[in-house]
Amino acid sequence: MGFWELRVPAAPETSEGLTNFLWEQGALGVVEEEPAGQPPRLRAFFPESASSADLAAAVGDYQESLAALGLLPVPAPVEIERRLEEAWASAWQQAFPPRAVGERLIVLPPWEASAHAETPRLPVVIQPGRAFGTGQHGSTEGCLVLLERVVRARVPEAVLDIGTGTGILSVAAVRLGVPRAWAIDVDPDAVRAARENAQRNGCAEKIRVDLGGPEALPGTAAFDLVLANLLTRTHLTLAPHYARLLAAGGALVLGGMLAGEEPQVAVALSSEGFVLNTTLEIDGWVAALLRREP
Repeated sequence: MGFWELRVPAAPETSEGLTNFLWEQGALGVVEEEPAGQPPRLRAFFPESASSADLAAAVGDYQESLAALGLLPVPAPVEIERRLEEAWASAWQQAFPPRAVGERLIVLPPWEASAHAETPRLPVVIQPGRAFGTGQHGSTEGCLVLLERVVRARVPEAVLDIGTGTGILSVAAVRLGVPRAWAIDVDPDAVRAARENAQRNGCAEKIRVDLGGPEALPGTAAFDLVLANLLTRTHLTLAPHYARLLAAGGALVLGGMLAGEEPQVAVALSSEGFVLNTTLEIDGWVAALLRREP
């Protein structure tokens, strides 16, 4: 038995859309990676029954549509080759090694959990899948580090996790001692993944996971900490909701901003009563901690 491995360079602005497109084409798994000395790329794995020519053509057409919209300068070359099934399992698992984050956390996939059962760090076990947030991405790691700093200073009573993805930030918050987390996402796949990961980490009773965006939450909701690992344009759109949902004096942790984009987010949020506390850049992605003035 074999499978097809497809590789294509991916710019940060188009990576999420291309990843979703590959899943829609029937991918068994999609991995985003940054090989040393090379641009970021996506590796997608497809069953042997799929047509390699059709896959390459479909990705090429998708890139052409992005280029026509001005979102992609030049369509990137697509590489596709046949692999043996054993290599598929190895390639998939090697893409998600255990990762120590901050001072207290370690993010790892389920197949590594038993091997790290005695670790002094707090384990956050995340099953890789369609939802974003495996701890391998710079934006996720930055949010986790800033989350840890906030909790170390004062443990919030409740956390709101907007665009939860795999639920990794909510699980980490509970691991760090937060009593309650409310995770929301507009993607049904993410909601399902977050619930499964909450159960996998023994946090299901402390994490509420719902389908929807922050605009659907009641106006009286007030959290001590709001987490949102989203793209810059989404932060700009959601700025009024961040202010509405965060208690006075509370902390806002944002991720998903490319280096250089954080000033415009800080300016937009300053009009909503937020003050930038600190930023953290990892692999070209910036996470930011802001405080809402009392």
